[in-house]
Amino acid sequence: MDNITFKITTATEAHLEYASIITDEMEQSAKARGTGIAKRSPEYIQTKMKEGKAVIALTSDGVWAGFCYIEAWGHGKFVANSGLIVSPPFRKYGLARLIKKEIFKLSREKFPESKIFGLTTGAAVMKINSELGYIPVSYADLTDDEQFWKGCQSCVNFEILQSKNRQNCLCTAMLYVPKPQQPVQEDVALRDDFKKNIKLFERWTRLKKYVMLNLKKTKDKTFNLF
Repeated sequence: MDNITFKITTATEAHLEYASIITDEMEQSAKARGTGIAKRSPEYIQTKMKEGKAVIALTSDGVWAGFCYIEAWGHGKFVANSGLIVSPPFRKYGLARLIKKEIFKLSREKFPESKIFGLTTGAAVMKINSELGYIPVSYADLTDDEQFWKGCQSCVNFEILQSKNRQNCLCTAMLYVPKPQQPVQEDVALRDDFKKNIKLFERWTRLKKYVMLNLKKTKDKTFNLF
């Protein structure tokens, strides 16, 4: 398997058969990490494929290897690259980075003036995002589209998000702003500063996760006493 090659392309109707495999793996991966994601149905994934708003990775033998899709919020002012998933047998080939680069490129082509954001608990995804020009931001910098936040209701950590008045949670918010919308020097400075301190940021993220989960456990235990 060391000589394996991947074909990463914009998903189309020709890839509809992979939808169920993709959603099943999304759910299993979230359970394995002990974190939550907004659940998507195979039909929803198929819609993204039909719209040309997704990227899929296949092996040369046609085996599904990875996937990611685009969602637009706030009348197209914000775009999210969601549902990044790599099939377990192919997770040591740098495929997630390749898929992220392709979905980012597709997002810029379809929504050139939109801000691109993401919520993630994964250090690997944060690293990839930083390479693409994202910087960590507060939740207040993200879309206020209610439909986006409703998608968090199926996450196992939704209670934490609610308790923080939708201003914080286990996920780290990251944002890419098209350069014409801000001074180039400022963008470069922020991005470079984040890259230099990414190890420290990762430790802080793990600490945040530990604190929030323990606060939730304490709250649940207290509630169960009554």
